Amino acid sequence: MQKATIFLLFIATLIIHNKVLSQNLTDSIVLRDIEWDKSSPAGTRELTIPSDGSLLQGFIYKANGVQKHPTLILLHGYPGNERNLDLAQVVRGNGWNVIYFNYRGSWGSQGEFSFKHCVEDVVNVVAFCKKYADSLQIDTSRIALFGHSMGGWVCLKALQQLPDVKKGVAVSAWNIFDVTSNNQVLATREKKAEEYFVLNKKSGKDLFKPVLGNPEYYNLTNTAEALSQKQIIMLEEYQRNPSVADAIKNKNKAFFEYDVWQTDHSFTNKRVALIKKVLAFLDK
Repeated sequence: MQKATIFLLFIATLIIHNKVLSQNLTDSIVLRDIEWDKSSPAGTRELTIPSDGSLLQGFIYKANGVQKHPTLILLHGYPGNERNLDLAQVVRGNGWNVIYFNYRGSWGSQGEFSFKHCVEDVVNVVAFCKKYADSLQIDTSRIALFGHSMGGWVCLKALQQLPDVKKGVAVSAWNIFDVTSNNQVLATREKKAEEYFVLNKKSGKDLFKPVLGNPEYYNLTNTAEALSQKQIIMLEEYQRNPSVADAIKNKNKAFFEYDVWQTDHSFTNKRVALIKKVLAFLDK
């Protein structure tokens, strides 16, 4: 009896040890201090990025080392409360620069906010990266996009206009076209837009008027052909864009993954899983 008890205690201890070890191995991918390269240490630098006559507020998390680094550009949502900077820090720790910026007319950046301006801003940020590739230590052959919510829509739309950018991650992408299908949804969106004082716009109605005037442009389903050569991951908290995913998958010749996770809009309970997914994709 005593031997059996000792054996059971040994097994229980072994299980607990393995769980702790497994957790530590998982966390080591995410939580890892940077050993500074003294000649060119990792750091943060504020950026002022021109975009069609306006200046965008942003910053770069510069990776460690003197070489040029691949660079991930973060695209926030609407209006942009979830910024995914935990992801940014870990990606930087794994050798990538990360650029975060606020679109025109949002969170202090100059100009007028519009959905189309957001896409144009991404194109201008990539041009900025190419212009200052030496001073910012950017490997312009390895630029990728990560967009959340509206930023997911922006990511997929901008990829169409960026032939040199091959990878994009769209998390909980908002297909803005969907507001055209229901007058009550549109009215709610227009009213909510009025409350977003962090966005510089004429009115909620003016913000959504272009969507009603040109719904084809705002429908992500129509991006499929133009994204056929891009490597894309789409993740969602519920199955909101199956038709978009099917259209892109059917045309894609590079890499496409679509998955629905049991989480909320900000992926609150899946931060480690999200970070690991993005790291693996960037290294692919």
